[in-house]
Amino acid sequence: MKIEDEIKQSSFRNAYQKVSINLIFTNHWLINKHKGFFTPFGITNQQFNILRILKGQHPNAISGAEIKNRMLDKNSDVSRLLDRLLIKKLIVKKQSTSDKRAANVMITSKGLELLKSIDRHNTAIDGIAASLTEEEANQLSDLLDKMRG
Repeated sequence: MKIEDEIKQSSFRNAYQKVSINLIFTNHWLINKHKGFFTPFGITNQQFNILRILKGQHPNAISGAEIKNRMLDKNSDVSRLLDRLLIKKLIVKKQSTSDKRAANVMITSKGLELLKSIDRHNTAIDGIAASLTEEEANQLSDLLDKMRG
């Protein structure tokens, strides 16, 4: 559906305003789709992001600060998210030997199993963009990269 119909606005100041509004609207739409996808697994989008980062580091540990640097949502409260993942036994935290204020984080085998379970449903999450061809998806990705400079 066209952005004009979605937000019931027939005109925009210019194409740049329209694309900005469309990106913001689509971002929220996509976040809500992901939220619905992850809910049955008992995690949030941000928790999934952290688990994927930790899986990429596995078997090595990584600091909370480095996790924050790599997250898609830079405004996430990483400490709170890590505490929730710790309660679910999806990660372990150990105090850093070099910096007593910091903790090193690793994914647990339970966390890896959860990611495997989620991976079995990848077609559902990938299907969100299925209205695009693979070429269009690559083109859109390239255009978004270009926009960010």
